[in-house]
Formats: sequence, C-alpha cells, structure tokens
Amino acid sequence: MEKIRVAVIGYGNIGRYTIQALQAAPDMEIAGVVRRAGAENKPAVLADYKVVKNIEELEKVDVAILATPTRSVEEYALKCLALGINTVDSFDIHGLICDLRRSLDAAAKKTGAVSIISAGWDPGSDSIVRTLMQSLAPKGITYTNFGPGRSMGHSVCVRSKEGVKDALSMTIPVGEGIHRRMVYVELEEGASLEAVTAAVKADPYFASDETHVFQVESVDELNDVGHGVNLVRKGVSGQTHNQLFEFNMKINNPALTAQVLVNAARATMKQQPGAYTMIEIPVIDYLPGDREDIIRHLV
Repeated sequence: MEKIRVAVIGYGNIGRYTIQALQAAPDMEIAGVVRRAGAENKPAVLADYKVVKNIEELEKVDVAILATPTRSVEEYALKCLALGINTVDSFDIHGLICDLRRSLDAAAKKTGAVSIISAGWDPGSDSIVRTLMQSLAPKGITYTNFGPGRSMGHSVCVRSKEGVKDALSMTIPVGEGIHRRMVYVELEEGASLEAVTAAVKADPYFASDETHVFQVESVDELNDVGHGVNLVRKGVSGQTHNQLFEFNMKINNPALTAQVLVNAARATMKQQPGAYTMIEIPVIDYLPGDREDIIRHLV
C-alpha cells in the first residue's frame, strides 16, 4: 500500500511530537519539515529528513500538518491548499473556528483539497466526546473543565506580547466549566508588568476568563507540559432525567495534540474537497487499517 506523504510545518513543541507520531504511524511517511531556518542548524533528530524553508521545495506532499501558532494557521493553510495539498491544524480560538472553516472551505474546494481544522484535543477530540454526550442526552448541560495544566496556545499568545521574554499560562478549573488563567511571565528589561497584564487581558484568548498575571525570575523552573480535562454532561434521554456522563483524561499536552493531528491527516485522504471540523468526520476515518477489521474489533 502506498503510504501517505506528510509534511510538518513548524518545529516547536507540537512539531517535534508530530514527527514522533508520524514515525509510529504504519501508513505514513515524512515528506519533510518546513521551518523558518530551513536546514540551517538542522537538529540531529531530523538527519534522515529533508528540511526546507518553503513547502514548494518538498516532493509529492499529500498532507501538511500545521504545527504553527494558531494565529498563523490561516496564512499557511491557504498557501498549502492553493497548491492542492491537504491541511490539518490545531487552531484553538473557539469563537473564530467557524470563520476559519468558511475561509478554508472555499480555498480547498478551488483546488480539490481537504482541510481538517481545530484538530487538537480541545477543540478536537474533546469536541467528539461532547457531541456524543449531547446525542445521548439531547436536553441538558455539558461542563468542560480543563486542567490544571499548561495551555500551549495561551502561553504562545502571552509570549507574543511586547516586553515578554518567556511565559507560562496555567489553566485552573474552578468548576462547572469556569476557569482561572494563571499567567507567569519573564519580562524584558524595562518592560512594565502593568502594560503586559493589560495586553494579556484584552486578548481574545483571555477575554472570557478570570486572569491573573505574575512576574517571575524563571518560567523554565515552573514549566510542565501536563494537562487534562474533565467533561461532564447531565441531562435527559427521551423523557428520562438524571442521566450523567463523565470523561476524564490526564495527558502530555503536545504529545496528544500531535497524535490527533496525525489521525486527522489520515482522515483528509478519505473526504470530499472542503474544510471540516473533527465532529463532521466519521471516527473510523481517523484509524489506520482495513475498515472491516476495525469494525470487527471495535463494534
């Protein structure tokens, strides 16, 4: 069977774990890695792979995994889709997902490509669980409680603020879907904590949550990639009340995000042209192997 050729765009936390997940995938091969520095100071772990500055330099790419900051996703996705290359990303600003889907759907259909967006663990795999829970109890309330743990997207957001040398954003569950953001920053010399705090709290990433910003000497001494989620739905099945469902996981954040991205990359090869969120894709399409074998094993 011909393997799916996958390019990884970006080589930060998620990019490194994506390489590992691709190496473990039986139906995929790494077409190359795209990074700003190209092959300059090429990491030893990428010795066997072509490392370039632009995706056009790679040969026969079926899917591009965008291991980039959320706010760069649309730019890179549009470029890849224009070349007829499928894309997957872990875009995680919930309120902007429908806008991104519309933009990439139009672009993908022009070239017959497929884009699966927001394919991390939340949004992403958690979205699938929430959808299943709601189908089982159509009337009711679902509570999504993150953490405690490091939010990669929020941390990247804070690091982009003027005056910030390094940052860590921790998500603390208060309960019933309410969260507190505890942000720890190393500041550049002369930077104002008050100005940084104001910029962070005004950002859409933080605007809907209680947020506290603290200056620290070393973010690295606080850093931990662990995270987790507790999903709870209480509702009504038919006319029967008090149905209660719960889903829990404790995870390495970038490792799970990378695995979901690889699963979604596989699924792009089985869809009609357009852009999709994970809940729109048959879950069996995320798995490798023969369809009947999967059904026999899991149903």
